[in-house]
Amino acid sequence: MFRTFLNMFKIPELRNKLLFTLGLLVIYRIGFAVPLPGVNQETMMRARQTSGGGFSQLADTFAMFTGGDLQQSTIFGLGIMPYISAGIIFQLLITVVPALEKLHKEGESGRKKIQEYTRYATVLLCLIQASFWMGYMKKSMYIYPDFQGTFLYWFMGVMALTTGTVFLMWLGEQIDEYGIGNGVSLIIMAGIVARMPDAVIMVVQNASFRMSGGGATNTMDPPKILFLMVSFVAVVAGAILITQGQRRIPIQQAKQTRGRRVYGGQRQYLPLRVNHGGVMPIIFASSLLIFPSIIFDWLASAFGGVAVWSFLATALRPGRYVYEVVYIGLVFFFAYFWTTVQFRPKEMANQLRDYGSFIPGLRPGKRTADYLERVMERITYVGAAFLAIIAVIPTVVATQLEIPYRVSSFLGGTGLLIVVSVTLDLVQRIEANLIMRNYKGFLGDEGGRIKGAYA
Repeated sequence: MFRTFLNMFKIPELRNKLLFTLGLLVIYRIGFAVPLPGVNQETMMRARQTSGGGFSQLADTFAMFTGGDLQQSTIFGLGIMPYISAGIIFQLLITVVPALEKLHKEGESGRKKIQEYTRYATVLLCLIQASFWMGYMKKSMYIYPDFQGTFLYWFMGVMALTTGTVFLMWLGEQIDEYGIGNGVSLIIMAGIVARMPDAVIMVVQNASFRMSGGGATNTMDPPKILFLMVSFVAVVAGAILITQGQRRIPIQQAKQTRGRRVYGGQRQYLPLRVNHGGVMPIIFASSLLIFPSIIFDWLASAFGGVAVWSFLATALRPGRYVYEVVYIGLVFFFAYFWTTVQFRPKEMANQLRDYGSFIPGLRPGKRTADYLERVMERITYVGAAFLAIIAVIPTVVATQLEIPYRVSSFLGGTGLLIVVSVTLDLVQRIEANLIMRNYKGFLGDEGGRIKGAYA
């Protein structure tokens, strides 16, 4: 393993890519600490420490998925989420808008045009989100009195937040082109990894050698620490298994006789990922569940005499039974929804037929498409079930064991799933560069390359 790390820096091209990627991530972390002018950081930090509850969990979840942190109110406060949201919107529009679908099929030129539209949509989303956030800070008195009520300051704050996200978008695209790995995913992972030491420090500070925990809230007694360690290992192993898990469909290539020679006839495999949607179903579900509690809280304050609004607002807060059940249901729904949007069995069956390949025992065309769709439905159920378990682990652990949510969210759950997925992708890309130049991979000669696991 140590020799493999040395080989990474022996190849000039790979070394330059790694150093370039690392340098841009350092720039991201430096900008992450640059605050917006005129914001009272001390007041915001005190409000963050004393607020707790569902809002704090939602804010931590937002920071985890975006690579930014609005509660620190820096120039990268919006993170990369507007860019991701714009990309998701156009991916969905491609399937329903014929003009975009035609543009998508044009190849590289069409992809660049859609990418240009995505950038414009990112700027629009940034302006909307930044405007709402600046209004919230003004209402919450997080801005110094000298800046209160001035349009120039509001405009400057909106422009700073928008520029920060556009700069992060540019960093991600530079990593994609000149670095190694997926730039947007690496930015999100860097934000999660940078927050993990705080979770470890919190565990150490609250550690207690009393088996009962001394009766103090958030105290880490030995059973809790042991549980966190075991769950950390289990979630890492499960995340690797489900990320690499594949269902391999045997594909037979038809034989063709040309003169005296026979071509084709090889037997190959069509890999179908168990977790085809990745972490996107969790992001969709958690983002959608932010709004019901806020809406019902507003209705409860506007119509104080109606108790049903208060009940619904309380029931749909993180940690409540109703919230977790709805969360699991939405994860399953978006897992199938995302698979339906991304996986197209009819096109795949037509491509197999055009290349002279077929699935043994199935006629090319509709029967092949129906079979691929049926198999994908079954394995998606397994992937969605795993995602649902991963999604509810942090909240259940935080509420049932009285462990701080910032600890449970980073030592297990969605944050760890993102880190594992991005790390596996980065390792596979580095390994491909090493093997291409006749170097050993991370598993050496015996293990070969890192491959997908069988489902």
